[in-house]
Amino acid sequence: MKTNPHIWILASRPKTLWAAISPVVIGSAMAYGAGKFHLLSALLAGTASVLIQIGTNFANDYFDFTKGADHHERLGPLRVTQAGLVKPYQMRNATIIIFSLAFLVGIYLIWRGGWPVFIIGILSILFGVLYTAGPYPLGYNGLGDIFVLIFFGIVAVGGTYYVQTLQINWLVILAGVSPGLFSMAILTVNNLRDIKTDMAAGKRTLAVRFGENFARWEYLASVLIACLIPILLYFLTSSHLYALAASFVFVGAIPSIKTVFEQRPGIIFNEVLATTGKLLLLYSIIFSAGWIL
Repeated sequence: MKTNPHIWILASRPKTLWAAISPVVIGSAMAYGAGKFHLLSALLAGTASVLIQIGTNFANDYFDFTKGADHHERLGPLRVTQAGLVKPYQMRNATIIIFSLAFLVGIYLIWRGGWPVFIIGILSILFGVLYTAGPYPLGYNGLGDIFVLIFFGIVAVGGTYYVQTLQINWLVILAGVSPGLFSMAILTVNNLRDIKTDMAAGKRTLAVRFGENFARWEYLASVLIACLIPILLYFLTSSHLYALAASFVFVGAIPSIKTVFEQRPGIIFNEVLATTGKLLLLYSIIFSAGWIL
């Protein structure tokens, strides 16, 4: 069965890939600010990050289908396995291929950064699979939020910085919290939208465990705290003044916050999800430019 390339692009969920790109931008900008920017490492870190994100999305598409979490009542963007556009074995094989490519891309980074980079890469791939696979999948037990905070925030920014500078510091770790929180906000909107179908499928996200109001406040808190991080960094360092401009991204989030609080879970949240991804990208660009200037 031949599959149209467009279907694989759709399966990669391109609107979510900003979550993989943004922390690499921030980590690279901070490496540049430290006078140790390394172009090849930055490019390969970005490539590996995107591949791991795509592999995670493919695994999610495959395992959600096999577990029965994806069905015709789903409100989110099309899942190609559930829709019959891709056979389950094809999606499984594609997942293996993408994660293998991510590891191959990371070989140079492992050579450059040593065992810490190897551990980061292996854990990123492992938890990308375990997000929806295994006897205790993270996404089915309310641990997905912690996963994205750590791996799409702290680990991604810190890892990108480390492979370029070969060192790490607490400022980089703190800066990594922001993209992680934005990714948490994206996941929260996704889970709030799917709360009824997830509940029926036995998928115990935080939205299912604690209810709609909890998820709404989680979204607000994630975006707000993310936008406060530049202020905290300036307070702690008395430098990088222009990075404070990233905090104003919160103004652009106000319409999405209003939608989350005023609308019932439904398809309208797909727009909020896409907008939050754009806000993450905008934040990363403004913060990075401000950090360098």
